[in-house]
Amino acid sequence: MTSSEVNWDAIVIGGGHNGLVAAATLAKSGRKVLLLEAGNEVGGAARTEECAPGFRVSAVAHLLNRLHPDVVRTLELERHGLTVERGDFVPSVALSKDGPLVLHGAYGEVLTGASPSEQSAWKALRAQLLRYAGVLKPFLSRRPPDLAGISLAEMTGLGQTALALKRLGREDMRDFLRVLLMNVYDLLDEQLSDDRLKGLLAFDATLGSHLGPRSPTSLLGLYYRLAGEIGGLAGAQIQPKGGMGAVVAAIHSAAERAGVTIHAASPAAKVIVEKARAVGVVTRGGETLRARTVVSAINPATTILDLVGPREVDTGFVRKVKNIRMKGDAAKLHLALDRPPQFTGVDAAGHKGRLVIAPSPDHVERAFNPSKYGEFSPEPVMEITLPSLVDSSLVPSGACVLSAVVQYAPYALKQGWTAGKPQFLNAIMTQLEAYAPGIGLTVRHAELLTPADIEARYRIPGGHWHHGELQADQMLMSRPVSGWSGYDTPLEGLFLAGAGSHPGGGVSGAPGLNAARRIIAMRG
Repeated sequence: MTSSEVNWDAIVIGGGHNGLVAAATLAKSGRKVLLLEAGNEVGGAARTEECAPGFRVSAVAHLLNRLHPDVVRTLELERHGLTVERGDFVPSVALSKDGPLVLHGAYGEVLTGASPSEQSAWKALRAQLLRYAGVLKPFLSRRPPDLAGISLAEMTGLGQTALALKRLGREDMRDFLRVLLMNVYDLLDEQLSDDRLKGLLAFDATLGSHLGPRSPTSLLGLYYRLAGEIGGLAGAQIQPKGGMGAVVAAIHSAAERAGVTIHAASPAAKVIVEKARAVGVVTRGGETLRARTVVSAINPATTILDLVGPREVDTGFVRKVKNIRMKGDAAKLHLALDRPPQFTGVDAAGHKGRLVIAPSPDHVERAFNPSKYGEFSPEPVMEITLPSLVDSSLVPSGACVLSAVVQYAPYALKQGWTAGKPQFLNAIMTQLEAYAPGIGLTVRHAELLTPADIEARYRIPGGHWHHGELQADQMLMSRPVSGWSGYDTPLEGLFLAGAGSHPGGGVSGAPGLNAARRIIAMRG
């Protein structure tokens, strides 16, 4: 392939936030970059969309808690309209029939609604969780080391992590190794006594995963959450004004400023492979585009099995990709309401936060159990936000929009979602009514997106926002598959940059940034 045949230095497939971050980073390094987005607009599942006439809401992701600081710095997102202030941090409200318990600030710097002894126990546990998440943080923020051919830079990174572990001290280090693969239920049972607090933490540890609190390694989910940061503080989260679409808009603006060419409504149909090297993309419209580098920011299985084709890579790699577990368990609910709801015992500030229905770890476990057998939870657990209380421009005057992530809703419902969806919606509304009496009477329109709906609308296989379960055997050096965790693939010139790559999902931009840095480092 001569240089005259190359149209682009890089073609990025997928205009979700990771694709935009990868494209912008590559363009800032002086490369000529084309981004292909299958939908009519970029942003993927982090867009702000209309769920009913006049009501706008964040599509799937609705809280920002892990946008990587290097993404903010590299793309200068503050220049593109992204602002994060400490006062924007939202509280976490654990709803209960016994009254709410509230974590304020960056993941419970202050706890209210609990006994003095529980507040003291939480302070100690929170400090411990943040220390341990801090040990994992370097692993989660850079390319995982290739243990077979480890470079000097990677060895230095491992050394820094080992040093962080050593700094914990002998007792903490021993305890870190003890609890690393522990289930969250047992840890909470050891250190806390208030079911409301334990329920909230159990929910957060299992959110977005096919796990219950008693599942082995479920504590990893909590560490993953606390290794993220906003505004420099671990565990902090905000509701962006304008919804998550405002975050995407800032990244989109940075990509355009860097010179990225964006083609919307241009789905990729095929990655062109010549002599075991990716050399371009054919669009579904039949256009052939050639490039030195192809970057896929969509699901790894879609990339390898559909766009590349299993014949182009060895059978061992294909088998590993086929076995990535990626069937989602989280549904998304949007309610257009005549007026703001009133959750019992919750003050005005609490209504602007995240309201969690997970009254005990046992309740979360019972909600999880049916999903193992292809059934939805009759008493689901959920994270609720009321974004229009933070940004009134999202709704008509006096109205309100409710956004909730609801578990557990298995992708492959045994009875089928056509019959199951109205029943599941009824179960959700019953739960909401118990904590916000009268809310049902104010509903103008309800939109419930099951994992199957999320798959169809946002092209996410299995409807799983991590593009693959975030569990011990699918994390770090085994993400997306063992032996190929560093954004490379068996095909020269093809790289993976989506949530299915290390470190995983959530609106962090880390997979996109790390993949772009890898490409830049390889090409000099």
